[in-house]
Amino acid sequence: MSYLPKDEIEPDKGGRKPPSQSRIALWIVVSGVGLYLVGSGLYGILTK
Repeated sequence: MSYLPKDEIEPDKGGRKPPSQSRIALWIVVSGVGLYLVGSGLYGILTK
């Protein structure tokens, strides 16, 4: 038993599907948080 729809499990014969808008937005938010954490860590190291 699977929780995903059948079209999500089996590959499409036309090739890969592009990522959805919500997935792109999620990646942008997560990348922004990661860059902030790395930047603030580097700033803390350099000013110490």
